Amino acid sequence: MGEEVSQKVEFSDFGRRAILTLRQTLASRILDLEHDTLYNAYKDRVGEVISGEVYQSWKRETLVIDDDNTELILPKTEQVPGDFFRKGETLRAVIQRVDNANGNPKIYISRTDPMFLQKMMENEVPEIQDGLITIHKVARIPGERAKVAVESYDERIDPVGACVGVKGSRVHGIVRELHGENIDVLPWSANDQIMIARALSPARVNTVNLDTESKTAEVYLDPDQVSLAIGKGGANIKLASMLCGYTIDVYRDVQEGETMEEDDVALDEFADAIDPWIIEELKKNGLTTARQVLGTSRDFLVKTIDLEEETVDDIMKVLASEFEEEESAE
Repeated sequence: MGEEVSQKVEFSDFGRRAILTLRQTLASRILDLEHDTLYNAYKDRVGEVISGEVYQSWKRETLVIDDDNTELILPKTEQVPGDFFRKGETLRAVIQRVDNANGNPKIYISRTDPMFLQKMMENEVPEIQDGLITIHKVARIPGERAKVAVESYDERIDPVGACVGVKGSRVHGIVRELHGENIDVLPWSANDQIMIARALSPARVNTVNLDTESKTAEVYLDPDQVSLAIGKGGANIKLASMLCGYTIDVYRDVQEGETMEEDDVALDEFADAIDPWIIEELKKNGLTTARQVLGTSRDFLVKTIDLEEETVDDIMKVLASEFEEEESAE
């Protein structure tokens, strides 16, 4: 028992079918091993920036070949607006995920993932590579704007200045790579109120009230700062919410001694004529009274608050009729 026994087998003793079966089985096992090797090689590289050559572009995705002759898939949804690739061009992207469905690994890369921006900044800023500065959070609207929160572990180093560089030299290359995506770098704070105020820059915030349970924040600003806080198309407030993890509502701050105009009417008074969700959206953008809405441009209401043009016209009619009735009564 336990002794090894060997017996010589001549291939010539096998029939044609057995040889074909052996050939197919061997080829299948080799292919499985190649797939396993590929999966194991890339599963630990998720989050790494990789360069590759465009092999072919389709409507929904682009096929990229890296230096190891491995196929990488760049879906259309993971491309920055303005991306257009020709065969043979070199592109950079971050490895987003590696799927291994049915033992057939597929490697997906992305250019819109916040990790792509973070890794590019790490490559451009030596202080981040040395561990003197860390990137806490990145929020992006690909191709438009991004906010990056950084912190320095050395008091002598300004984290924002180090990341931006002299006259923006360290971010120019990244901005070009991302087709003009504006990058705002701001100092990180563990205090949520301070962080929200910084995230809404360039607007100057007066007060921040937090509800940590529902993760909502009420932000009060001077009337002339509200549009800055919201940003073009609501981009600034959206990025601030993504960066801080809070749903941010913006309100106009009424200073001491100031009151609402006597002939003005709060939006809540129109709840029977205007849908409650529309009133809430208007209030989130700092519009709390009828005259404030009437004094706001039609384009702002359509684009920022995402209302249809007919809806905006109906709202304006309802609000304007309130003051027409008052004037006629007088």
